[in-house]
Amino acid sequence: MTKTYRRLGNPQKVKQRQEDVIRILDAYKINYELIDISISLKKLQQMRRKVSSPKALPPQIFNDQEYCGDFEMFHKAKENKEILKFLKLE
Repeated sequence: MTKTYRRLGNPQKVKQRQEDVIRILDAYKINYELIDISISLKKLQQMRRKVSSPKALPPQIFNDQEYCGDFEMFHKAKENKEILKFLKLE
């Protein structure tokens, strides 16, 4: 299952990016779980530990426990029509 983490950084930018990710995952009919890290410092720390970056901002995208990348990487994969490869589904 694909997971995406989110938290407030610049709230409008984060929200827009989150919506972009959701829209693409829905278009590809990919099951996903949203993890809202804005409600838990523990979840934020967990996300940052998983991506090995103490300053990582959401959305961060995983395939189960395997890290796929951040929004910039996701966007690049979308532009290159490589979403399934990015999500490690091919």
